[in-house]
Amino acid sequence: MPSTRRKLESGAHLALLGMGLNAVLCAVKVGAGVFGHSYALIADGFESLLDIISSLLIWGGLKYAAKPPDASHPYGHGKAEPMAAILGSVMILGAGAGLAVASIQAIKARHTAPAMYTLPVLVVVIVVKEIHSRRVRRLARETSSTAMEADAMHHRTDAITSAAALVGITVALVGGTGYEKADNWAALFACGIIGYNGLLIFWPSLQDLMDTAPPKSIQEQVRDASAKVDGVEDVEQCRVRKMGLEYYVDLHVKVDGSMTVTEGHGIAHQVKDAVRQAVPEVADVLVHIEPARARETPAA
Repeated sequence: MPSTRRKLESGAHLALLGMGLNAVLCAVKVGAGVFGHSYALIADGFESLLDIISSLLIWGGLKYAAKPPDASHPYGHGKAEPMAAILGSVMILGAGAGLAVASIQAIKARHTAPAMYTLPVLVVVIVVKEIHSRRVRRLARETSSTAMEADAMHHRTDAITSAAALVGITVALVGGTGYEKADNWAALFACGIIGYNGLLIFWPSLQDLMDTAPPKSIQEQVRDASAKVDGVEDVEQCRVRKMGLEYYVDLHVKVDGSMTVTEGHGIAHQVKDAVRQAVPEVADVLVHIEPARARETPAA
């Protein structure tokens, strides 16, 4: 479906833009953290480095998912999309765990109070990452893409860790002696949020790979569109599965048992067209015709 491929290409473009953005912010945060004596900012910078790798994985997954069906993949390459999302969520969980360990180690060590100029750096980072996160999430919700949702969550977690660092550094600067490690405690708190966000992406992505039924609203739309076709007496069975950003539908519909094969075939095509018109995300519909009661023959 051309429109689906365009959406996947748009998502890949945003992932590529996110990689460039993370590269710049990573350098800025690590540099400011080293010279400003802020461990939370340094750790935040390395979290951005992991985001670059994650965005690269998601970009590759979306580009591969956008490829049209071929002889080896007759249903297309859509499964690459949730696979990319799972890899992205694992990266989020790994970043959270790594940052937690590093924060605990830093709390135990001697710590110099962070510099004042690290605060405006964090404010800029938070604003930029939140804006980009919302842009990616908007497209993710429009397309129901778990991979794009994972990429948006990466940018959101980066904003969260930066916000935690901002709070911690502010406490350290305001509190003075004895509060130098506040930014490390703030970073540790952010790890819990990062881990939770990673699980929020991992589970639905896994469900997509397991061909879990989509929301009931999709199935209801398919049933309603099928039932409205002239000649369809009942929709006996309706199965829908998600393949990347698209849906594949298997339908059993009942028609008059005395119909000819040609008539039944024509109704099947009408059902398919009606479903695809009602739910544009549906890539294909397989319609099985079931005989209902036969038409009564008029008395001679």
